Amino acid sequence: MATKCGKCGPGYPTPLEAMKGPREEIIYLPCIYRNTGTEAPDYLATVDVDPKSPQYCQVIHRLPMPNLKDELHHSGWNTCSSCFGDSTKSRTKLVLPSLISSRIYVVDVGSEPRAPKLHKVIEPKDIHTKCGLAYLHTSHCLASGEVMISSLGDPKGNGKGGFVLLDGETFEVKGTWEQPGGAAPMGYDFWYQPRHNVMISTEWGPPNVLRDGFNPADVEAGLYGSHLHVWDWQRHEIVQTLPLKDGLIPLEIRFLHNPDAAQGFVGCALSSNIQRFYKNEGGTWSVEKVIQVPPKKVKGWLLPEMPGLITDILLSLDDRFLYFNNWLHGDLRQYDVSDPQRPRLTGQIFLGGSIVKGGPVQVLEDQELNSQPEPLVVKGKCVAGGPQMIQLSLDGKRVYVTTSLYSAWDKQFYPDLIREGSVMLQIDVDTVKGGLKLNPNFLVDFGKEPLGPALAHELRYPGGDCTSDIWI
Repeated sequence: MATKCGKCGPGYPTPLEAMKGPREEIIYLPCIYRNTGTEAPDYLATVDVDPKSPQYCQVIHRLPMPNLKDELHHSGWNTCSSCFGDSTKSRTKLVLPSLISSRIYVVDVGSEPRAPKLHKVIEPKDIHTKCGLAYLHTSHCLASGEVMISSLGDPKGNGKGGFVLLDGETFEVKGTWEQPGGAAPMGYDFWYQPRHNVMISTEWGPPNVLRDGFNPADVEAGLYGSHLHVWDWQRHEIVQTLPLKDGLIPLEIRFLHNPDAAQGFVGCALSSNIQRFYKNEGGTWSVEKVIQVPPKKVKGWLLPEMPGLITDILLSLDDRFLYFNNWLHGDLRQYDVSDPQRPRLTGQIFLGGSIVKGGPVQVLEDQELNSQPEPLVVKGKCVAGGPQMIQLSLDGKRVYVTTSLYSAWDKQFYPDLIREGSVMLQIDVDTVKGGLKLNPNFLVDFGKEPLGPALAHELRYPGGDCTSDIWI
């Protein structure tokens, strides 16, 4: 009955109870127009994913933001399973920080879940003056009732990995979570685990470096991130910085969902590997590489070697399977991580990418494949781009995938995405033996949006999911 408990507050008591939650019926995801040539605001799309619904696979609602060129990106909740047990709290507001404008939109999804409406706008000036931060990314709700949002930089676009704190009821900007002057040199994603008094944050790069596209010279100059920052959760300060050996641009970070666990994984995008971080016997934190995706030697591309570019990772709620994408190579992978030190590949599926047959790129040498994969056609649509953001159903049986990374990088690496819009796909998962299979009947084509092709990004379910909920 725990999953039906209406007096317990938001979310679920444990990750395993969450797996028994109801099947997702709608998904919220931001759609971006910045860098596409369409002069329209970004918007929050609501997609019907209920196979029994007559509107299955359709965008049933669009909530445009009041400003242009925000670059909506990731989202989080006003409250989640970290507040389970507090009956005064309910998961009714979706928090949408803007990566470029630094504006924060708070959207009411509780009044009419199928037709969200704007609740509050927090202007960049408020964040700049109270926090000295900008270029906002990950939003997590805290057990304190506050909402915490990571930053990539300061208002001038220099690297600065700090954290904005919002009141979870009024959404007033309270200031920074970290101690004054204690921000990391760069920021991106974060995850906390209070039972071990720890939070760990990652690094992308300074906004001025990455904002308008990717330049390989910036990597040579050491301008991109290559460290994890370990924070004391109670003291709000960095206690350890972990250099990642062969780990360039660590993006998404996930602790195991089990709140007792003192380990997790981080995806390093440019070096295309997965590193496991863990608490060692001395009580400090260590990191080791556990998966490496080899680059492919190519002709007709930006560089002579193409990395996989791991841009999103997630763990199933039972901590059994790790999923990640290779945005450039074009595959989505599933690994059994029952033994986290020795991940085992159990599923792989190609969903577009830069190395498809008939495209401009010729693969000269490939350590993994015998031939270039076929282009992906779903319901008559040839998919542009590669698998990017991923979200797993609570029961672990369905993966939803979108194809846009970030508008300026989309434009550079996948010009077809700008012209044709991104898509949303659904992959069926074998949760017994492992394995991934495309659902050929599922396609949301954001190339056919009323105002023109849009770039759809991160996915959220109304009741919480595998990447927004943290148990304490």
